[in-house]
Amino acid sequence: MTLTTETSESALPRGLDLDSELERGRRAYELDRTHVFHSWSAQDQIDPMTIVASEGSYIWDGNGRRLLDFSSQLVNTNVGHQHPRIVEAIREQAARLCTVAPQYVNDARSEAARLISERTPGDLNKIFFTNGGADANEHAVRMARLHTGRYKVLARYRSYHGGTDTAINLTGDPRRWPNDYGNSGVVHFAGPFLYRSQFHATTEHEECQRALESLERTVQLEGPSTIAAIVLESVPGTAGIMVPPAGYMRGVRAICDRYGIILIADEVMAGFGRTGHWFAIDHFGVIPDLITFAKGVNSGYVPLGGVAISAEIAATFADRAYPGGLTYSGHPLATAAAVATINAMEDEQIVDNAARIGNEVLGPGLRDLATKHPSVGDVRGLGVFWAIELVADRTTREPLAPYGTSSPAMAAVIAACKANGILPFANFNRIHAVPPCTVSDTEVVEGLKALDAALDVADSHIVS
Repeated sequence: MTLTTETSESALPRGLDLDSELERGRRAYELDRTHVFHSWSAQDQIDPMTIVASEGSYIWDGNGRRLLDFSSQLVNTNVGHQHPRIVEAIREQAARLCTVAPQYVNDARSEAARLISERTPGDLNKIFFTNGGADANEHAVRMARLHTGRYKVLARYRSYHGGTDTAINLTGDPRRWPNDYGNSGVVHFAGPFLYRSQFHATTEHEECQRALESLERTVQLEGPSTIAAIVLESVPGTAGIMVPPAGYMRGVRAICDRYGIILIADEVMAGFGRTGHWFAIDHFGVIPDLITFAKGVNSGYVPLGGVAISAEIAATFADRAYPGGLTYSGHPLATAAAVATINAMEDEQIVDNAARIGNEVLGPGLRDLATKHPSVGDVRGLGVFWAIELVADRTTREPLAPYGTSSPAMAAVIAACKANGILPFANFNRIHAVPPCTVSDTEVVEGLKALDAALDVADSHIVS
């Protein structure tokens, strides 16, 4: 399929002047390359894209080209770009109270905490606010350790929990390796992933049971009395959008209950509508002890994360000071954005839209592409949270890029995505289809057409 918009330009949104914004973008790029130090990058080997404007499901790059944002940036713009209700809430809050120290009450933080706690399962009704997902996971682990008096934490391989010290050690992907000195108290285990099973399973049921048996053996061999928490992304995101098989999360909950271990559900990427529920854990009928969140809570408009805390763990700190805090905890601009985001998601039925899009448009469309393109080894996901696993050989399942890195073949596929009008989220040998929860049917069809054309490029790299 031939489809390309590589040289097309589209008028910028909201009456922005194209020439002025392109000049602003050129200046920004020059300053970036002179002064900005980029994360996760070899500085002299990158050529970062300039983004000059955004609206809804689209961004405009430094050449004035409009791209459908099938990445939601870092899977966080759940209500799309420049949603007017969130922009106006930030503006109104800035006019009233820009900042306040966290020891003082402010109405934006109080209301955000109420709205979040109303949507968490069970009795997770206390909210500790952080600046993002990594420090949310840091504090959740600290709470679990203090509550149990134990130190070890179990986390799965093929996971991502953040870039700060504890969070990166929890992480089960190669970004941990340069930062891991083996003294963090974290023990990793293999979770369920049937397509690349560690357990020689042939069915989802076998994968589930064998993964649970392996986890429980790990707990027993490490010593249950030494383990404070098990940390799991409810649906692992960056590592591959591997939806747990039926019964797995309930099995993990049972293991935690059996040995007095705290269950921490990392909902940083999967939460706030991304999977078609407010929280991904809701798909599995499980109530964790702690939930960490960020990203979609306010679509990333202002940095915000947090921990939702069960009544039992909150009671630990009723008369004992919690030894942790942040200058910007519950920042008024960030929490005002969260209030506006949650209300907009409710009023505009955005979570329902994400579920419908996944069930009726995006999921079926991706499965159709898998039948057409021999380079697609697997597609999987929920809501607007999908992964396309690209392989060089369907029989051997050889990935199109080695684990932990990229390849010329994947670089060509990513370039083809952009040339055909979409901004993808890519990791190792996968393209993730993760548009905003507000995405329309028409926009998804547009994205699928662009993916179809890009997968022709992937097909050219398969083993004949």
